[in-house]
Amino acid sequence: MTPIPVSHSRVEMAQIMQPNDANFLGKVFGGRILEMIDLCAYAASSKHAGRICVTASFDRVDFHEPINVSELVTMIGCVTYVGRTSLEVTIEVYAQNLQTSDKRHTNTARVTMVALDANGKPVAVPGLVAETRDDKLRFLQGKLRRELRTEQRDEFDSKAAAFAIATDQEIEDLLAAEKLS
Repeated sequence: MTPIPVSHSRVEMAQIMQPNDANFLGKVFGGRILEMIDLCAYAASSKHAGRICVTASFDRVDFHEPINVSELVTMIGCVTYVGRTSLEVTIEVYAQNLQTSDKRHTNTARVTMVALDANGKPVAVPGLVAETRDDKLRFLQGKLRRELRTEQRDEFDSKAAAFAIATDQEIEDLLAAEKLS
């Protein structure tokens, strides 16, 4: 498979936030932003893979600032790292007040997507060509994030297994130690 440049996967999506997008505080509901992030991740990953891609995980979503109803929300996403069948998509979210033209960076998200074949099985994806210094840094950071997630998952599984076989007294001792710290 021929590797594909980062710029090929770039997508930009925009939508005006409406009253039905509001939460109980009158700001845009975080779940609405997550839905839009997921769609942007789908578009960028499928564009790169040339296949349907599905969400494997939301690795991180940072909410920097609230978004107001009536603002134009723009999502800019691109593939920043690829594994064998998975793709990391980074999405930057901006909100713009259309009356004042003030634009703010409100969210950053990283979503792992998996490419599927016609039978719904994971399938290999093309490599990624990092075109700029920033692309190269994001690729290396994505690789590091993947390695750290694997280490963290292994450590969690090991400790959770130890909790499962602990006696009631050992569990009580662990809980008592947690209250002191």
